[in-house]
Amino acid sequence: MGQTLSNEAKPPSKEEIRTHLADKFARKCFEPLELYSFKDNFRSLADKEENVRYLKEDTITRFLELPDILAVSPVLFHMLTYIGAFPFLSDAPVILGIEQMTMVVVIMTERYTKVLTKSASSRRKLLFKSLAVYDRKLSEIDTEQRDAGLSQPSSNVHAPGFAIDEAGDDLYDDTAEDDELVLAALDSLDINDAFKTGDSHAATTHGAMIPADNLRKLIMLLLLVAPLDAQENISSYADRVTGSELEDLRATAENILSTFVDVEKSPGITYAQFNRILPSSLPFLFDGFNPLFEHFLFSKNLDFSKRKDSMPRAIPSAIVRPPLLQDRSDILNLSVLSQLSFFINGNKLFRRLRLLYSGSKSGYSMGSFESKVFNWRAPTILLVSGTRLSDPPSGNRSEDAFHDTLPPKRFPNGSPADRDRLVFGALVRQPWRYTHKECFGDEDTLLFQLAPTHDVFPASTLNRDYAAFQKAPAVHPGINFGCPHPKKSQSSRHESLRNLGPVSLVIDSSFEFGVFTHDYSSRGGAFATSASRKYDFQERFDIDDIEVWGCGGDEEARVQREHWEWEAREAESRRRVNLGTGDIAADRALLEMAGLVGANRSGGSMA
Repeated sequence: MGQTLSNEAKPPSKEEIRTHLADKFARKCFEPLELYSFKDNFRSLADKEENVRYLKEDTITRFLELPDILAVSPVLFHMLTYIGAFPFLSDAPVILGIEQMTMVVVIMTERYTKVLTKSASSRRKLLFKSLAVYDRKLSEIDTEQRDAGLSQPSSNVHAPGFAIDEAGDDLYDDTAEDDELVLAALDSLDINDAFKTGDSHAATTHGAMIPADNLRKLIMLLLLVAPLDAQENISSYADRVTGSELEDLRATAENILSTFVDVEKSPGITYAQFNRILPSSLPFLFDGFNPLFEHFLFSKNLDFSKRKDSMPRAIPSAIVRPPLLQDRSDILNLSVLSQLSFFINGNKLFRRLRLLYSGSKSGYSMGSFESKVFNWRAPTILLVSGTRLSDPPSGNRSEDAFHDTLPPKRFPNGSPADRDRLVFGALVRQPWRYTHKECFGDEDTLLFQLAPTHDVFPASTLNRDYAAFQKAPAVHPGINFGCPHPKKSQSSRHESLRNLGPVSLVIDSSFEFGVFTHDYSSRGGAFATSASRKYDFQERFDIDDIEVWGCGGDEEARVQREHWEWEAREAESRRRVNLGTGDIAADRALLEMAGLVGANRSGGSMA
């Protein structure tokens, strides 16, 4: 009586918790064959030191086939040694043993969602922390050059190796959600709450930045791997990291980086910027990590070329995939295609885009545009590139005439003068049509800019003036996005100025000039204002080219092809009507039947 247990249950150690969580992830996030392949790959790749097996940076670089020219290996390895410490991030950087690599693969491939039901913002914050560093110089940057400012250096003590490059928490961050992914992992193991509070805020975003050059390198890698399949190697895209393709990759990465930060004014990206821009402008930026890290789940040592009776079987020939982009053009190259996949689902883009209309190939006219685009019954992507016009106008007659249709320019340009090549676009999910009375489009319509700064302007619900296609005798014919449709009372020829929407793109009917307006102070119209550029700007430009790409599969292409073939046959039939055989009576009789001569119609000379 009165006796109590002398020994209470001993709480688990960090090592025991990490082992338990890694085992749970492996069992629930990997298929049996994937788990076998993962362990086989680790055994074949790992170095061994004092009975510890681990992966080194150069080993991972070779296995994933990361191109040396991108110089991204140190950046990626830094990420992995941080993520590998999950759920005890204060222990980072860690040696990448098999348990740590389990954490890396399930998080980088998003397979953790099979165990942890947390939002994408949880992984986004974890990825930021894995990229961010702390430096005293960064904390001294003028607060006017940073969105939310930075606080004093964090007082948290980190493991050796993070004394200088210390992860931290942003000043305006919601600390209640700071480590929800970590807490969810511990909750899944029924870990005691008192244990969780000891580590939950060990790694924050306060006072941390991602160095701009590191993010630039990572963006180049993400552009390269965006179309990658899980069983494709990066080496199959070797031509994209040489010559002009490499220059395209760099230029596109620079356009994307500029949406986060002006590298001439700030050396890094804060969490406030990162967290604000990604959901709206780059929601699929990190999707390329999924197939890249799934390479660890395919073992090259597995031989499926033999039957159970060990009789050899012919190895299936490699799958022949169609090209990523079936047509090449002046605006859309492979890097820009990857850029589009950062905010438009890549399943709708890679190997599925067809060039419907190109001004340089089909002629710059509304009629040519209509004949090529109007019968496509799936979503389309319009792209327009141009060069910024001088202010005031240069004196060219057509340029002056275009300026005369616009209200006086009240806003500055949206980018520096030395970056004057502009690319805008729109994703339209409804078929194109004339807009006699009202605009077309829906809430899924997107307006965007690709160069020199990446930006996305999603449809809003303030009004439905999404897209318009108007030909003469309309007051201001052309293609408009985000502009109010002219009312009947406005349809007189005395209406001299275009009614530009708060966030709008206008292409004149001659396809010579365009104007993009971003009236941030208005808070938007049919399209929302920018998440990154919180100021007013307007770009007036001389159009270099216009393209429309059809998104869809073989059925959409078949319907469009049949329509084009029908038009070609009709044109050929009309061309073959021969009215010059020398038989004037027969030709006159044919014209009379057509109603072109006879009665009061002379039909012109038949001689």
